[in-house]
Amino acid sequence: MLKTFRIGGIHPPENKLSAGKQITGLALPTQVIIPLGQHIGAPAQALVKKGDIVKVGTPIAKAGGFVSANIHASVSGKVAKVDNVLDASGYKRMAIYIDVVGDEWEETIDRSETLIKECTLAPKEIVDKIAACGIVGLGGATFPTQVKLMPPPGTKAELIIINAVECEPYLTSDHALMLEKAEEILVGVTILMQSVSVSKAVIGVENNKKDAIEKLTSLAKQYAGIEIMPLKVQYPQGGEKQLIDAVIRKQVKSGGLPISTGAVVQNVGTAFAVYEAVQKNKPLFERVVTVTGKAVSNTCNLLVRVGTPIRYLIEAAGGIPENTGKIIGGGPMMGKALITADVPVTKGSSGILLMTKEESVRKPMSNCIRCAKCVSACPMGLNPTHLMNLTEFAEWDGAEKNHIADCIECGSCSFTCPANRPLLDQIRFGKGKVMGIIRARKS
Repeated sequence: MLKTFRIGGIHPPENKLSAGKQITGLALPTQVIIPLGQHIGAPAQALVKKGDIVKVGTPIAKAGGFVSANIHASVSGKVAKVDNVLDASGYKRMAIYIDVVGDEWEETIDRSETLIKECTLAPKEIVDKIAACGIVGLGGATFPTQVKLMPPPGTKAELIIINAVECEPYLTSDHALMLEKAEEILVGVTILMQSVSVSKAVIGVENNKKDAIEKLTSLAKQYAGIEIMPLKVQYPQGGEKQLIDAVIRKQVKSGGLPISTGAVVQNVGTAFAVYEAVQKNKPLFERVVTVTGKAVSNTCNLLVRVGTPIRYLIEAAGGIPENTGKIIGGGPMMGKALITADVPVTKGSSGILLMTKEESVRKPMSNCIRCAKCVSACPMGLNPTHLMNLTEFAEWDGAEKNHIADCIECGSCSFTCPANRPLLDQIRFGKGKVMGIIRARKS
Protein backbone atom coordinates (compact mmCIF):
# COMPACT_ATOMS: atom_id res chain seq x y z
CA MET A 1 0.00 0.00 0.00
CA LEU A 2 1.35 3.42 -0.99
CA LYS A 3 2.26 5.83 1.78
CA THR A 4 0.81 9.29 2.28
CA PHE A 5 0.45 11.79 5.13
CA ARG A 6 -2.01 10.98 7.88
CA ILE A 7 -3.99 14.17 8.58
CA GLY A 8 -6.48 15.69 6.13
CA GLY A 9 -5.84 16.05 2.42
CA ILE A 10 -7.93 16.11 -0.75
CA HIS A 11 -7.72 14.91 -4.34
CA PRO A 12 -8.66 17.71 -6.74
CA PRO A 13 -8.78 17.00 -10.51
CA GLU A 14 -5.17 16.66 -11.64
CA ASN A 15 -5.45 18.32 -15.08
CA LYS A 16 -1.82 17.56 -15.97
CA LEU A 17 -2.42 18.82 -19.49
CA SER A 18 1.27 19.42 -20.24
CA ALA A 19 2.48 16.02 -18.98
CA GLY A 20 4.74 14.40 -21.54
CA LYS A 21 5.67 17.71 -23.15
CA GLN A 22 9.45 18.06 -23.53
CA ILE A 23 11.25 21.03 -22.03
CA THR A 24 11.68 23.74 -24.67
CA GLY A 25 14.01 26.70 -24.43
CA LEU A 26 12.26 30.08 -24.65
CA ALA A 27 13.78 32.77 -26.86
CA LEU A 28 15.33 35.68 -24.98
CA PRO A 29 13.21 38.79 -24.42
CA THR A 30 14.44 42.28 -25.29
CA GLN A 31 14.64 43.19 -21.60
CA VAL A 32 14.56 41.30 -18.31
CA ILE A 33 13.38 42.64 -14.96
CA ILE A 34 15.08 40.84 -12.07
CA PRO A 35 13.50 41.53 -8.64
CA LEU A 36 15.83 41.84 -5.64
CA GLY A 37 13.32 40.08 -3.37
CA GLN A 38 12.55 36.75 -5.06
CA HIS A 39 13.27 34.55 -2.06
CA ILE A 40 12.15 34.21 1.56
CA GLY A 41 14.11 36.56 3.81
CA ALA A 42 15.85 39.88 3.29
CA PRO A 43 15.94 41.27 -0.27
CA ALA A 44 19.31 41.17 -2.00
CA GLN A 45 21.34 44.36 -2.33
CA ALA A 46 22.15 45.58 -5.82
CA LEU A 47 25.79 45.41 -6.94
CA VAL A 48 25.23 47.11 -10.30
CA LYS A 49 24.02 50.49 -11.50
CA LYS A 50 22.64 52.02 -14.67
CA GLY A 51 25.05 51.62 -17.58
CA ASP A 52 26.94 48.60 -16.22
CA ILE A 53 27.66 45.78 -18.67
CA VAL A 54 26.88 42.24 -17.50
CA LYS A 55 27.17 38.72 -18.81
CA VAL A 56 24.97 35.69 -18.16
CA GLY A 57 25.88 34.60 -14.63
CA THR A 58 27.40 37.91 -13.49
CA PRO A 59 26.58 38.62 -9.81
CA ILE A 60 24.23 41.62 -9.77
CA ALA A 61 22.96 41.53 -6.17
CA LYS A 62 24.36 40.12 -2.92
CA ALA A 63 22.43 38.44 -0.11
CA GLY A 64 20.99 41.04 2.24
CA GLY A 65 21.27 38.95 5.40
CA PHE A 66 21.67 35.45 6.79
CA VAL A 67 18.33 34.37 5.30
CA SER A 68 18.74 35.81 1.81
CA ALA A 69 20.20 34.82 -1.56
CA ASN A 70 22.58 36.15 -4.18
CA ILE A 71 21.17 37.09 -7.58
CA HIS A 72 22.87 36.80 -10.95
CA ALA A 73 22.25 38.22 -14.40
CA SER A 74 20.17 35.89 -16.54
CA VAL A 75 21.16 37.64 -19.76
CA SER A 76 24.04 39.62 -21.18
CA GLY A 77 23.63 43.31 -21.92
CA LYS A 78 23.46 46.70 -20.25
CA VAL A 79 21.77 47.63 -16.97
CA ALA A 80 18.97 50.03 -17.96
CA LYS A 81 18.04 51.03 -14.41
CA VAL A 82 17.52 49.87 -10.85
CA ASP A 83 13.93 50.76 -10.11
CA ASN A 84 10.59 49.50 -8.83
CA VAL A 85 8.52 46.82 -10.50
CA LEU A 86 5.05 45.53 -9.63
CA ASP A 87 5.29 42.02 -8.20
CA ALA A 88 2.74 39.23 -8.55
CA SER A 89 0.60 40.77 -5.78
CA GLY A 90 0.72 44.30 -7.18
CA TYR A 91 3.25 45.67 -4.68
CA LYS A 92 6.22 47.75 -5.77
CA ARG A 93 9.55 45.97 -5.33
CA MET A 94 13.06 46.98 -6.31
CA ALA A 95 14.40 45.28 -9.42
CA ILE A 96 17.27 45.44 -11.88
CA TYR A 97 16.31 46.10 -15.51
CA ILE A 98 18.73 44.74 -18.12
CA ASP A 99 18.51 45.43 -21.86
CA VAL A 100 19.49 42.24 -23.66
CA VAL A 101 22.49 42.31 -25.99
CA GLY A 102 23.60 38.94 -27.40
CA ASP A 103 23.98 35.95 -25.08
CA GLU A 104 27.49 36.07 -23.63
CA TRP A 105 28.08 33.85 -20.59
CA GLU A 106 30.66 34.12 -17.81
CA GLU A 107 33.66 31.98 -18.76
CA THR A 108 33.60 30.16 -15.41
CA ILE A 109 30.31 28.39 -16.27
CA ASP A 110 30.70 24.91 -17.76
CA ARG A 111 28.15 24.81 -20.59
CA SER A 112 28.94 21.27 -21.75
CA GLU A 113 26.44 18.42 -21.50
CA THR A 114 29.06 16.15 -19.87
CA LEU A 115 27.78 14.55 -16.67
CA ILE A 116 30.16 15.08 -13.75
CA LYS A 117 29.42 12.53 -11.03
CA GLU A 118 32.26 12.87 -8.56
CA CYS A 119 32.30 15.70 -6.03
CA THR A 120 35.35 15.89 -3.74
CA LEU A 121 34.40 19.08 -1.91
CA ALA A 122 34.04 19.23 1.87
CA PRO A 123 30.54 19.92 3.28
CA LYS A 124 31.29 23.59 4.01
CA GLU A 125 32.74 24.08 0.52
CA ILE A 126 29.54 22.66 -0.99
CA VAL A 127 27.33 24.93 1.13
CA ASP A 128 29.48 27.96 0.28
CA LYS A 129 29.23 27.22 -3.44
CA ILE A 130 25.45 26.78 -3.22
CA ALA A 131 25.21 30.14 -1.42
CA ALA A 132 27.47 31.85 -3.96
CA CYS A 133 25.27 30.60 -6.81
CA GLY A 134 22.05 31.89 -5.22
CA ILE A 135 20.26 28.55 -5.01
CA VAL A 136 16.83 28.63 -3.34
CA GLY A 137 13.99 26.15 -2.93
CA LEU A 138 12.31 25.78 -6.32
CA GLY A 139 9.09 24.23 -5.04
CA GLY A 140 7.56 27.65 -4.49
CA ALA A 141 8.72 28.64 -1.00
CA THR A 142 12.13 29.89 -2.28
CA PHE A 143 13.88 29.40 1.07
CA PRO A 144 17.65 29.97 0.63
CA THR A 145 19.12 26.48 0.24
CA GLN A 146 22.36 27.12 2.11
CA VAL A 147 20.42 28.00 5.28
CA LYS A 148 18.59 24.66 5.22
CA LEU A 149 21.94 22.90 4.92
CA MET A 150 23.18 24.48 8.16
CA PRO A 151 21.03 22.88 10.90
CA PRO A 152 20.79 25.01 14.08
CA PRO A 153 22.63 23.94 17.25
CA GLY A 154 21.03 21.00 18.98
CA THR A 155 19.71 19.47 15.76
CA LYS A 156 21.24 16.95 13.40
CA ALA A 157 20.36 15.85 9.89
CA GLU A 158 19.69 12.12 9.51
CA LEU A 159 18.48 11.98 5.93
CA ILE A 160 17.65 14.07 2.87
CA ILE A 161 14.08 13.97 1.55
CA ILE A 162 13.64 15.12 -2.04
CA ASN A 163 10.24 16.58 -2.82
CA ALA A 164 9.38 15.28 -6.29
CA VAL A 165 5.67 15.14 -5.48
CA GLU A 166 4.37 18.04 -7.62
CA CYS A 167 0.88 17.61 -6.17
CA GLU A 168 -0.44 20.99 -7.38
CA PRO A 169 -2.94 20.43 -10.23
CA TYR A 170 -1.86 21.40 -13.77
CA LEU A 171 1.87 21.81 -13.03
CA THR A 172 4.35 19.44 -14.72
CA SER A 173 7.70 21.28 -14.66
CA ASP A 174 9.22 18.94 -12.05
CA HIS A 175 7.87 15.87 -13.88
CA ALA A 176 9.48 17.03 -17.13
CA LEU A 177 12.76 17.74 -15.34
CA MET A 178 12.84 14.24 -13.83
CA LEU A 179 12.37 12.66 -17.24
CA GLU A 180 15.04 14.73 -18.96
CA LYS A 181 17.61 15.36 -16.20
CA ALA A 182 17.23 12.30 -13.97
CA GLU A 183 20.92 11.51 -13.62
CA GLU A 184 21.89 15.12 -12.93
CA ILE A 185 19.20 15.17 -10.23
CA LEU A 186 20.63 12.02 -8.63
CA VAL A 187 24.13 13.52 -8.59
CA GLY A 188 22.60 16.65 -7.03
CA VAL A 189 21.02 14.47 -4.34
CA THR A 190 24.37 12.86 -3.51
CA ILE A 191 25.91 16.33 -3.21
CA LEU A 192 23.13 17.37 -0.82
CA MET A 193 23.80 14.21 1.19
CA GLN A 194 27.50 15.14 1.35
CA SER A 195 26.68 18.68 2.42
CA VAL A 196 24.96 17.53 5.63
CA SER A 197 27.00 14.33 6.09
CA VAL A 198 24.18 11.79 5.80
CA SER A 199 24.17 8.42 4.05
CA LYS A 200 20.49 8.18 3.14
CA ALA A 201 18.13 10.06 0.84
CA VAL A 202 14.54 9.37 -0.17
CA ILE A 203 12.99 10.83 -3.33
CA GLY A 204 9.21 10.97 -2.86
CA VAL A 205 7.25 10.87 -6.13
CA GLU A 206 3.47 10.67 -6.42
CA ASN A 207 2.26 7.59 -8.24
CA ASN A 208 0.75 9.54 -11.16
CA LYS A 209 4.32 9.93 -12.53
CA LYS A 210 5.07 6.27 -13.18
CA ASP A 211 7.51 7.00 -16.02
CA ALA A 212 9.60 9.25 -13.76
CA ILE A 213 9.48 6.65 -10.95
CA GLU A 214 10.69 3.92 -13.32
CA LYS A 215 13.51 6.06 -14.72
CA LEU A 216 14.75 7.26 -11.34
CA THR A 217 14.49 3.76 -9.82
CA SER A 218 16.57 2.29 -12.63
CA LEU A 219 19.29 4.95 -12.39
CA ALA A 220 19.32 5.13 -8.58
CA LYS A 221 20.85 1.64 -8.42
CA GLN A 222 24.17 3.29 -9.28
CA TYR A 223 23.92 5.75 -6.35
CA ALA A 224 24.41 4.44 -2.83
CA GLY A 225 21.83 5.38 -0.23
CA ILE A 226 19.16 6.83 -2.55
CA GLU A 227 15.66 5.33 -2.41
CA ILE A 228 12.83 6.18 -4.79
CA MET A 229 9.52 6.09 -2.88
CA PRO A 230 6.24 6.09 -4.84
CA LEU A 231 3.53 7.89 -2.86
CA LYS A 232 -0.25 7.88 -2.98
CA VAL A 233 -1.65 10.83 -4.92
CA GLN A 234 -2.90 13.18 -2.21
CA TYR A 235 -2.88 16.99 -2.07
CA PRO A 236 -1.03 18.83 -0.42
CA GLN A 237 1.67 16.15 -0.14
CA GLY A 238 4.22 18.62 -1.50
CA GLY A 239 4.01 20.50 1.78
CA GLU A 240 7.24 19.97 3.71
CA LYS A 241 5.56 18.73 6.89
CA GLN A 242 3.15 16.49 4.99
CA LEU A 243 5.98 14.93 2.98
CA ILE A 244 8.02 14.21 6.11
CA ASP A 245 4.99 12.49 7.63
CA ALA A 246 4.43 10.45 4.47
CA VAL A 247 8.06 9.34 4.12
CA ILE A 248 9.31 8.75 7.68
CA ARG A 249 6.09 8.84 9.75
CA LYS A 250 7.23 11.74 11.91
CA GLN A 251 5.26 14.94 12.50
CA VAL A 252 6.67 18.41 13.06
CA LYS A 253 5.32 19.95 16.25
CA SER A 254 3.46 23.27 16.13
CA GLY A 255 6.02 26.03 15.83
CA GLY A 256 8.84 23.52 15.29
CA LEU A 257 11.31 23.22 12.44
CA PRO A 258 11.33 20.25 10.03
CA ILE A 259 14.93 19.50 11.04
CA SER A 260 13.54 18.46 14.45
CA THR A 261 12.53 15.19 12.74
CA GLY A 262 16.05 14.69 11.38
CA ALA A 263 14.95 15.42 7.81
CA VAL A 264 16.28 18.05 5.43
CA VAL A 265 13.74 18.52 2.62
CA GLN A 266 14.73 19.87 -0.78
CA ASN A 267 12.75 20.17 -4.01
CA VAL A 268 13.75 18.01 -6.97
CA GLY A 269 14.36 21.16 -9.04
CA THR A 270 16.63 22.42 -6.28
CA ALA A 271 18.62 19.17 -6.44
CA PHE A 272 19.18 19.79 -10.16
CA ALA A 273 20.16 23.42 -9.48
CA VAL A 274 22.62 22.20 -6.82
CA TYR A 275 24.19 19.86 -9.39
CA GLU A 276 24.61 22.73 -11.85
CA ALA A 277 25.99 25.07 -9.18
CA VAL A 278 28.52 22.67 -7.64
CA GLN A 279 29.58 20.68 -10.71
CA LYS A 280 29.13 23.30 -13.45
CA ASN A 281 29.66 26.61 -11.60
CA LYS A 282 26.27 27.71 -12.90
CA PRO A 283 24.25 30.16 -10.78
CA LEU A 284 20.47 29.93 -10.61
CA PHE A 285 19.29 32.24 -13.37
CA GLU A 286 16.89 30.02 -15.32
CA ARG A 287 14.24 27.42 -14.51
CA VAL A 288 11.51 25.26 -16.03
CA VAL A 289 8.04 26.81 -16.02
CA THR A 290 4.77 25.12 -17.02
CA VAL A 291 2.33 27.20 -19.10
CA THR A 292 -1.08 25.57 -19.11
CA GLY A 293 -4.87 25.86 -18.98
CA LYS A 294 -7.89 24.17 -20.50
CA ALA A 295 -8.18 26.79 -23.24
CA VAL A 296 -4.43 27.11 -23.92
CA SER A 297 -3.63 25.92 -27.44
CA ASN A 298 -0.06 24.79 -26.74
CA THR A 299 0.45 23.74 -23.13
CA CYS A 300 4.19 23.47 -22.54
CA ASN A 301 7.16 23.23 -20.20
CA LEU A 302 9.59 26.05 -20.95
CA LEU A 303 13.17 26.68 -19.86
CA VAL A 304 13.02 30.37 -19.04
CA ARG A 305 15.54 32.99 -17.91
CA VAL A 306 14.68 34.73 -14.63
CA GLY A 307 13.29 38.22 -15.26
CA THR A 308 11.45 37.33 -18.48
CA PRO A 309 7.97 38.96 -18.54
CA ILE A 310 5.37 36.19 -18.47
CA ARG A 311 3.68 37.53 -21.60
CA TYR A 312 6.58 35.97 -23.55
CA LEU A 313 5.74 32.58 -22.04
CA ILE A 314 2.05 32.99 -22.81
CA GLU A 315 2.84 33.93 -26.41
CA ALA A 316 4.95 30.76 -26.75
CA ALA A 317 1.92 28.76 -25.54
CA GLY A 318 -0.32 30.23 -28.24
CA GLY A 319 -1.35 33.52 -26.66
CA ILE A 320 -4.10 34.47 -24.23
CA PRO A 321 -7.37 32.67 -25.10
CA GLU A 322 -10.38 34.97 -25.59
CA ASN A 323 -12.29 33.46 -22.69
CA THR A 324 -9.47 33.91 -20.16
CA GLY A 325 -10.76 35.06 -16.79
CA LYS A 326 -7.57 35.02 -14.71
CA ILE A 327 -3.86 34.50 -15.13
CA ILE A 328 -2.51 32.58 -12.13
CA GLY A 329 1.11 32.51 -11.06
CA GLY A 330 1.56 28.91 -9.91
CA GLY A 331 -1.17 26.31 -9.68
CA PRO A 332 -4.90 26.71 -8.95
CA MET A 333 -4.64 25.74 -5.26
CA MET A 334 -1.80 27.89 -3.94
CA GLY A 335 -1.12 30.23 -6.86
CA LYS A 336 -2.11 33.89 -6.96
CA ALA A 337 -3.91 35.86 -9.65
CA LEU A 338 -1.54 38.21 -11.46
CA ILE A 339 -2.46 41.82 -12.06
CA THR A 340 -0.57 42.03 -15.35
CA ALA A 341 1.15 39.77 -17.88
CA ASP A 342 4.26 41.93 -17.53
CA VAL A 343 5.12 40.38 -14.13
CA PRO A 344 8.60 38.84 -14.47
CA VAL A 345 9.50 35.19 -13.94
CA THR A 346 11.35 34.69 -10.64
CA LYS A 347 13.26 31.79 -9.12
CA GLY A 348 10.02 30.59 -7.54
CA SER A 349 7.89 30.65 -10.71
CA SER A 350 6.80 27.06 -11.30
CA GLY A 351 3.86 27.67 -13.60
CA ILE A 352 1.50 30.04 -15.38
CA LEU A 353 -2.14 28.94 -15.43
CA LEU A 354 -4.70 30.64 -17.67
CA MET A 355 -8.15 29.99 -16.24
CA THR A 356 -11.31 30.46 -18.28
CA LYS A 357 -13.97 32.92 -17.18
CA GLU A 358 -16.22 30.04 -16.17
CA GLU A 359 -13.52 28.52 -13.95
CA SER A 360 -12.39 31.76 -12.38
CA VAL A 361 -15.73 33.22 -11.31
CA ARG A 362 -16.40 32.70 -7.62
CA LYS A 363 -19.72 31.20 -6.62
CA PRO A 364 -21.89 33.18 -4.19
CA MET A 365 -20.99 32.66 -0.54
CA SER A 366 -23.60 31.36 1.88
CA ASN A 367 -23.67 30.74 5.62
CA CYS A 368 -21.51 28.03 7.17
CA ILE A 369 -23.59 24.87 7.61
CA ARG A 370 -21.22 23.36 10.22
CA CYS A 371 -20.47 20.35 8.04
CA ALA A 372 -16.80 20.25 9.20
CA LYS A 373 -15.54 19.29 5.75
CA CYS A 374 -12.87 21.98 6.06
CA VAL A 375 -11.74 20.52 9.38
CA SER A 376 -11.48 17.03 7.87
CA ALA A 377 -9.53 18.34 4.88
CA CYS A 378 -7.02 20.50 6.77
CA PRO A 379 -3.60 18.77 6.67
CA MET A 380 -2.48 20.75 9.73
CA GLY A 381 -5.39 19.67 11.93
CA LEU A 382 -6.79 23.20 12.24
CA ASN A 383 -10.38 24.46 12.36
CA PRO A 384 -10.55 26.73 9.29
CA THR A 385 -14.09 28.04 9.81
CA HIS A 386 -13.22 29.08 13.38
CA LEU A 387 -10.02 30.78 12.18
CA MET A 388 -12.00 32.66 9.54
CA ASN A 389 -14.45 33.88 12.17
CA LEU A 390 -11.63 35.01 14.46
CA THR A 391 -10.06 36.92 11.57
CA GLU A 392 -13.33 38.60 10.60
CA PHE A 393 -13.70 39.91 14.15
CA ALA A 394 -9.99 40.78 14.51
CA GLU A 395 -9.60 38.40 17.44
CA TRP A 396 -5.83 38.13 17.00
CA ASP A 397 -5.09 36.59 20.39
CA GLY A 398 -7.65 33.87 19.73
CA ALA A 399 -6.30 33.29 16.23
CA GLU A 400 -2.77 32.86 17.60
CA LYS A 401 -3.93 30.48 20.33
CA ASN A 402 -5.75 28.44 17.68
CA HIS A 403 -2.50 28.09 15.71
CA ILE A 404 -3.33 30.23 12.68
CA ALA A 405 0.44 30.55 12.11
CA ASP A 406 0.55 26.80 11.36
CA CYS A 407 -1.64 27.23 8.26
CA ILE A 408 0.30 26.26 5.12
CA GLU A 409 -2.19 28.10 2.86
CA CYS A 410 -2.89 25.01 0.75
CA GLY A 411 -6.52 25.92 0.04
CA SER A 412 -7.92 22.50 0.91
CA CYS A 413 -10.51 24.13 3.19
CA SER A 414 -11.87 26.45 0.50
CA PHE A 415 -11.89 23.62 -2.05
CA THR A 416 -14.12 21.44 0.14
CA CYS A 417 -16.50 24.14 1.46
CA PRO A 418 -20.06 23.60 0.11
CA ALA A 419 -20.96 27.14 1.22
CA ASN A 420 -18.21 28.64 -0.98
CA ARG A 421 -16.78 30.59 1.93
CA PRO A 422 -13.44 32.33 1.29
CA LEU A 423 -11.71 30.47 4.09
CA LEU A 424 -8.18 30.64 2.68
CA ASP A 425 -8.42 34.36 1.85
CA GLN A 426 -9.49 35.25 5.35
CA ILE A 427 -7.05 32.92 7.08
CA ARG A 428 -4.16 34.15 4.94
CA PHE A 429 -5.02 37.73 5.94
CA GLY A 430 -5.33 36.77 9.59
CA LYS A 431 -2.09 34.80 9.52
CA GLY A 432 -0.26 37.83 8.17
CA LYS A 433 -1.62 39.98 11.00
CA VAL A 434 -0.73 37.44 13.68
CA MET A 435 2.76 36.84 12.29
CA GLY A 436 3.34 40.60 12.36
CA ILE A 437 2.26 40.73 16.01
CA ILE A 438 4.59 37.83 16.86
CA ARG A 439 7.54 39.49 15.12
CA ALA A 440 6.87 42.79 16.90
CA ARG A 441 6.67 41.02 20.25
CA LYS A 442 10.01 39.24 19.68
CA SER A 443 11.75 42.45 18.64
